[in-house]
Amino acid sequence: MPLFPVIELPAPRRSRRAEAPAPSDALRDKALEIHRRLCGVYDCPIPYFHSLDPLSELISSLLSHRTRNADSGRAFKALRARWPDWAAVEEAPVEEVEETIRGVTWPELKAPRIKAVLAAVRERVGALDLAFLEEMSVDEARGWLEGIPGIGPKTSAAVLSFSTLRMPALPVDSHHHRVAQRTGLIGPKVDVGPSHGMLRAQLPADWSAQKLYDNHEVLMLHGQRVCFHRSPACDRCVLLDICPTGQSRRGA
Repeated sequence: MPLFPVIELPAPRRSRRAEAPAPSDALRDKALEIHRRLCGVYDCPIPYFHSLDPLSELISSLLSHRTRNADSGRAFKALRARWPDWAAVEEAPVEEVEETIRGVTWPELKAPRIKAVLAAVRERVGALDLAFLEEMSVDEARGWLEGIPGIGPKTSAAVLSFSTLRMPALPVDSHHHRVAQRTGLIGPKVDVGPSHGMLRAQLPADWSAQKLYDNHEVLMLHGQRVCFHRSPACDRCVLLDICPTGQSRRGA
């Protein structure tokens, strides 16, 4: 008898996400120039902010939706402190999970979603373990994750990029998305979900996980520190001369 159960890897799922149209050379050049300038400001390469296994990163990402990093971080630590592993969270009463993560936005929705996602992983894999994703391509791994209800493009990319898998995926959060729209990398009506493929297509296909992580981080940081949702600080923006929004605001 084997000492450990044999886990049969699930078959990769073909992603149903539409491929982004090929960007123009001018748009590729602009994306690279924005990356270059912002890396000069925010000092690339940027260290990874934590090193969680992919399943833990998945739970962390679910908690972070529409929630400040400090609050989602506290909720994640509270889950880890209250239960010994994710199997115990899967078995815990949903009311207790909700009470433990009450500091996040919509805990009444996130608690049952976390339990449902854990159950889906166990059903599809046979264990609460996502390490097998490293054997897939980025597109295959994202397609597999997005096959679980409640997991979208931002979460799938975050799991691959931020976790110990360190795969070359590009997450796009609201700050990243706002900077991309204002600088003209994507159109004003492009939502966050579809923007993932469009923004990734503008960057070199052979970029490493670190460079794609840097790209996400610098656009996100710029959105947090300069390109605010209200009253962006265009006067101190290193992108002003290539930013249509900034030029329009300055002209006004």
